Amino acid sequence: MAPVEKQPVFQEKSAEDNKFFSRELLSKTVVSKTGKIFGEVGDLVFEVRTGELIHIVLDNPTAYAAKLELEKDKQGRILLPFNAVIASGDFLVIAEEDII
Repeated sequence: MAPVEKQPVFQEKSAEDNKFFSRELLSKTVVSKTGKIFGEVGDLVFEVRTGELIHIVLDNPTAYAAKLELEKDKQGRILLPFNAVIASGDFLVIAEEDII
């Protein structure tokens, strides 16, 4: 019987695995890590020269998000700083302490 080669429990991700398409974020529900719902991702704001993501534009904000008096764009839509994002899966999870 041939020896069984041990496989690492966690495999390092390549740079390609850490990339995503913006369309994968659109319409995701935005929640805090404590489970408070903010609304849905409506659009993304980025720096044209560098491609750095700056803000998430919130669609269908909840009453909770609206009462926080967060930054808004010219159309009055709520902007969440992209650096507050801590995870993306079924939901886009943000660190609430990073936005207020």
